[in-house]
Amino acid sequence: MRDGSGMPLKMALAALLFTADPALARTATPAVAIEEAAATLAPNRFVWNDVPGEDSVTVEVNIGEQRAYVYRGGQMIGAATVSTGKDGKETPSGTFTILQKKVDHRSNLYDAAPMPFMQRLTWDGVAIHAGRNPGFPASHGCIRVPAGFAKKLYEVTTLGTEVTVIGADVAIGPAYVPEGDTVEETASANRAAPVLASR
Repeated sequence: MRDGSGMPLKMALAALLFTADPALARTATPAVAIEEAAATLAPNRFVWNDVPGEDSVTVEVNIGEQRAYVYRGGQMIGAATVSTGKDGKETPSGTFTILQKKVDHRSNLYDAAPMPFMQRLTWDGVAIHAGRNPGFPASHGCIRVPAGFAKKLYEVTTLGTEVTVIGADVAIGPAYVPEGDTVEETASANRAAPVLASR
């Protein structure tokens, strides 16, 4: 199967896959390719294929899937694995708007831990930001995303952008379950990412 450019679909999907490495120039592929790639992302990975336009951007975070999805005018333009709040520090579900944005933010609550590309959802400390992304809930309530994705997301949102967080009991697609060598690949990807002792 080939995408609209004649590129084999497997190659097109591979062109979309990113790690925390900021090498971001990739070949454009159809919307269906990004949705298929999003369903099989390993921890600390993301896909992105935005064609800038005037349509508004919305974000959906699914705690059950440990995924974030970005839409422009209803079309998916990006997706990433996330790490939401661990037991006892759960990420709240609901619909939020981005209240504050800061490229180089430090936590007010956790020893000034770095929170790059911070986008605040609540005034009591919940935000989307770049951080450790092990493939399961591990934060103190924030939504951690891969560093490259955090930067791209930051660039397309504005104050007031809507972010919907869906609770852990709702999964739209299959959750990623690490198998065999993938556990070490995830650890390796996290080691390669910037050191972010984040919320």
